[in-house]
Amino acid sequence: MKLRTLAAACAAVMSVSFAAGAAMADDPITAKLQTPVAEKTKFIAGGAVFLCEGDTCLAAAPSSQTYGASTCKDVAKKVGAVVSFGGVRKQLEGAKLEQCNAAALPAQQVANR
Repeated sequence: MKLRTLAAACAAVMSVSFAAGAAMADDPITAKLQTPVAEKTKFIAGGAVFLCEGDTCLAAAPSSQTYGASTCKDVAKKVGAVVSFGGVRKQLEGAKLEQCNAAALPAQQVANR
């Protein structure tokens, strides 16, 4: 009987963990840019399609890999320095945002795109 209870508890914990991961992946990711893009730009980074317009890039259907400094770096390489990066639940801050912007496309190149 105890084994069945333990197995049921483990199954419940696993299903909650998967649901939480899926919910996090569904949270849109937004990158606010230091310099607005000159025209609408679309690209793939971190397993998601980012659409940039003005000073905002949005991944409306991110994958579980989209949130992170490596994806932020990919965004910065494409469209320039990022002021903020993340979703409703969590944002990159401090050192991770600095790492992201180390790869940033210079503002002059962003303006010429």
